[in-house]
Amino acid sequence: MRRRPFALTLLAATALAATACAPQEEQADTVAAPSAAGCEAGALPTLEEGTLTIGTDAPAYEPWFSGDDPTNGEGFESAVAYAVAEQLGYAEDAVTWTTVPFNNVIQPGAKTFDVDINQFSITDERRQAVDFSSPYYDVTQAVITTAGSAAEGATDLAALKGLRLGAQVATTSLDVLTDTIAPDADPVVFNTNDDAKLALQNGQVDAIVVDLPTAFYITAAELDDGVIVGQVGDSGSSADQFGMVLAKGSPLTDCVSQAVDALREDGTLAELEQQWLAEVADAPVLS
Repeated sequence: MRRRPFALTLLAATALAATACAPQEEQADTVAAPSAAGCEAGALPTLEEGTLTIGTDAPAYEPWFSGDDPTNGEGFESAVAYAVAEQLGYAEDAVTWTTVPFNNVIQPGAKTFDVDINQFSITDERRQAVDFSSPYYDVTQAVITTAGSAAEGATDLAALKGLRLGAQVATTSLDVLTDTIAPDADPVVFNTNDDAKLALQNGQVDAIVVDLPTAFYITAAELDDGVIVGQVGDSGSSADQFGMVLAKGSPLTDCVSQAVDALREDGTLAELEQQWLAEVADAPVLS
């Protein structure tokens, strides 16, 4: 069920109603750069007037998306993206999706999207190149393996230190692997989680680190003998919160954050988490 857009803080209800009925061109003329004080519904300075362009990578993984199709509104991040768009005043048919490789999103420079949603952890290092919205999900990292491997049955991080471990490049998963698990050998770094999963299947690594929801999906649906060793209980400085990514200094950042905050306050984020991520609540903790 869609939520109605939030009202402008500094405008009276009658003015808001009049604006909602105004032609799109007039709305666009009245809003040069949204600020934390007010975000005119559906009339933000987006890349394409009247359209909100949302980026994500391909393939679009479960349970964040469903059927490798971000446009269907199914999966946690697809549902969150459409809920944020609605808060900003953009109906489903005013949302356009574009494919952006994971590593490209957090590089400095011009963007081909207004916002990107793809399990991006909010970090100070990334903030130097891009903006983040308020966090929409708190997540832990997890270690997964295959049945019969040297990692199966590990009950603490110490049991993993002597093993061959891997994770995707430029992710919090790799940060947690390097800084918290701190294996004796250098971690094996992969371009994608698909590459990491293949290496695990082929016995090139004993285990890989991914976020917990992805761990549940990979072990249940993509590995015949997949096993969740456990979640990393103490991520230290790499504790994970996901945020939507915007260009550095984007005039949309405050408005998108307001939208995310509103969805958290009215319970929508909790509802979507329960709907799409409920099964990840229980996994043994490695400390």
